[in-house]
Amino acid sequence: MPARDFGAPDVRGPMRFLFWLSWQQAPALAVSSLFAVISFIPGSVGPFIVGTIIDRGILAGDPAVVLRWSALLLVLALVGAAAGIGRHTFVVRTWLVAMYGTGKLVNRTTVRLGHVLTRRTPAGEVLSVASGDSNEFGALTEVTSRAAGAFAAYLIIAGIVLSTSPKLGLVVLVAAPLLVISAMPLLRPMQRRQEVERNRTADLTSLATDIVAGLRILRGIGGERTFSRNYDRQSQATRQAGVAAGLWQSALDGVAVLFAGLFLVVLTWLGADEVLAGNLEVGQLVSFFGYAVFMVWPIQTFFELVQKWVRAAVSARKAIALLGEPIPWREPATALTLPRDADIADRRSGFVGRTGQLTVVVSAVPDDSAALADRLGRYLPAAVGKPADLDIEAGAKGRAARAARARRRQERSSQAARDAELAGGQWGVSIGSVDLADARLADVRRQVLVSDASAVTFAGTLQELIDPHRRLSREQAERALHTAAAEDVFEALPGGWQGRIDERGRGLSGGQRQRLVLARALGLDPEILVLVEPTSAVDAHTEALIAARLAEHRRGRTTIAMSVSPLLLHHADRVALLVDGQVAEEGTHEELLGRSAAYRRVVVRSLDDDGPAAAAPTEPHREEVDR
Repeated sequence: MPARDFGAPDVRGPMRFLFWLSWQQAPALAVSSLFAVISFIPGSVGPFIVGTIIDRGILAGDPAVVLRWSALLLVLALVGAAAGIGRHTFVVRTWLVAMYGTGKLVNRTTVRLGHVLTRRTPAGEVLSVASGDSNEFGALTEVTSRAAGAFAAYLIIAGIVLSTSPKLGLVVLVAAPLLVISAMPLLRPMQRRQEVERNRTADLTSLATDIVAGLRILRGIGGERTFSRNYDRQSQATRQAGVAAGLWQSALDGVAVLFAGLFLVVLTWLGADEVLAGNLEVGQLVSFFGYAVFMVWPIQTFFELVQKWVRAAVSARKAIALLGEPIPWREPATALTLPRDADIADRRSGFVGRTGQLTVVVSAVPDDSAALADRLGRYLPAAVGKPADLDIEAGAKGRAARAARARRRQERSSQAARDAELAGGQWGVSIGSVDLADARLADVRRQVLVSDASAVTFAGTLQELIDPHRRLSREQAERALHTAAAEDVFEALPGGWQGRIDERGRGLSGGQRQRLVLARALGLDPEILVLVEPTSAVDAHTEALIAARLAEHRRGRTTIAMSVSPLLLHHADRVALLVDGQVAEEGTHEELLGRSAAYRRVVVRSLDDDGPAAAAPTEPHREEVDR
């Protein structure tokens, strides 16, 4: 890989992107093309040398001529072989640079977008661009250099034939472009079919990713058959799209072979006619046959270039859709420093997280409390609206295709405007007197940590999961594990701290994974910790342990939990009740139980069925809450 970064890609269109990607390694492409030109010379000049040997050496009975020209042919063959080795070396380099360079671009986009990426682009689409599409770009660099050699050979042969027979030279000059142009009507339908195949492949990859990620849950609820049928249906749709695309590609391959064969027949027939007319010698006829046979290779290379270009254009359209996603975060021109030991306040809901206190946010609508957690951590919400149907867009023609593309551009523009509105200006959440938008995003991430059930666990050891930055002492790590009541995971894992955890915590129960994520968040020890339903997947006994230990572990640190668990509420310093996204009431758990019917309806689940009729809980209900 080159030491320098590729820089910002040109995402104004697929052709611009492909030209930009090629320009990033223009010197290597130029060298590989030069080697390709040299490697084609023996094949293009060889028939001329063979004809000369026949006419001037064999028919004339001059062995010296045969030896001289044979030696020249041998030298050309050796030079061509050496150039072929050089071309292959540079082709592998350009192919790998195109592949892994695209991978670096995808990785950089992923890091910049962060949590927004999965809300804008399916995971399968990201994987497809980083793997399959990047390979198409590498294949294009290979065939481009080879086409440069084929074009040089075409010009050499045309020049030789013109000097020998203007009539046949004209045929050579005109035939190759006509043959390639004649196949153009096949390109557009082939491109549409390949786009549909590409879209369905990405959907299939996304489905497979989701199934693997949720395999343990699927087994637990008996959903393997349902998802297996879904995967089978999507797999068959992908296969059908591949067959449809393959039919058109096969038609183009067949046209290439047919036209190359016709060219061979026509050129040989015309050459034989010239010999019979006395305009050509026998050796020249052999040369013309050699030219015709050799020209099959350049012509097929031109056809292959067209095919690879079409496939790369399809992939480029998908790549720029990902790489062109607008980065929503704007760093302030003059960044302010976030104060320490200060309250965090959300102006939209009226919520205030007091410094050094454990505050629990209660809401009958989990999405409202989750949205508050996103705002407190300066995270953008999910995309609004449904993206355009990619299959319809890929299969559309004419006005429908233009309308589909315009609709997608409008959706992306609208989403970018929403992102800019949310990420720019004032965020609406402040620590002390500093709005989060006025601080660097990295500083916000260090000071405010939001941990929820969707937090990812990567493959590695238990120690790496709990202490990813290797900052904790053994005692600190054990304390975080103890607070999260996850000692059983340590004891059950072969190898203890060095025991291996699979990707996404496969092999662990939902409760075990949730407790490890909580332990990791506690180990990071942020100034402000926001927990979204931290005990939703554990039993009541374990939840009681976590609630008591969490309050003690975070004593004196600002902690905000989104939960309706009475066990957590019992240990809270303050409780805030959200109604329609606004803080309706605040107080301690006991105070709100005594005075707020809305609070009781949310917390005491047995009252949900009774609705608003119950103005106050009965004594058994109070005992249930106390428990």
